[in-house]
Amino acid sequence: MPTTKWALDPTHAEIQFKIRHLMITNVTGSFGKFTAEIETTDEGFDSATIIFSGEINSITTNNEQRDTHLKSPDFFDAPQFPTLAFKSTKLEKVSGDKYLLHGDLIMHGVTRPVKLNVEHGGVIKDPLGLTRTGFTVEGKLNRKEFGLVWNSATETGGVVLSEEVKLHAELEFVKQA
Repeated sequence: MPTTKWALDPTHAEIQFKIRHLMITNVTGSFGKFTAEIETTDEGFDSATIIFSGEINSITTNNEQRDTHLKSPDFFDAPQFPTLAFKSTKLEKVSGDKYLLHGDLIMHGVTRPVKLNVEHGGVIKDPLGLTRTGFTVEGKLNRKEFGLVWNSATETGGVVLSEEVKLHAELEFVKQA
């Protein structure tokens, strides 16, 4: 069966994460360098295989001191684990343009299954004649399940960081010839 490949358009893509700080606000971070591709065996995306890789050293929260701490052994340990990776195992259609993406996330040397909510934005031809498709991906994960356990207590008995991390991605792909 012939396959169709879709390459990420990095100029129209973003990967973000949010974590509660002091349990009163969210801190937002993003990956500056990442790749993704989709391979399908039919005209739709029901049979799609999706792979993603993000460079830990490209993480930014717009605070150099915090970014350095995130890349240290307290968190991601970028020298030992330079990438975060995801490979889908199933794309399950929920209804209409909504999907549930199942796959394995490898982070900090730990592989765990995750489920992410996906909204398919559609397929179009752009002004240059290229076929494009877009997706919004959202999900949550527990950072401690991946060995990211650093935290600190506040003087009131709370903690500096929540265990839950929210993920958000906007991804645009171009169909390959």
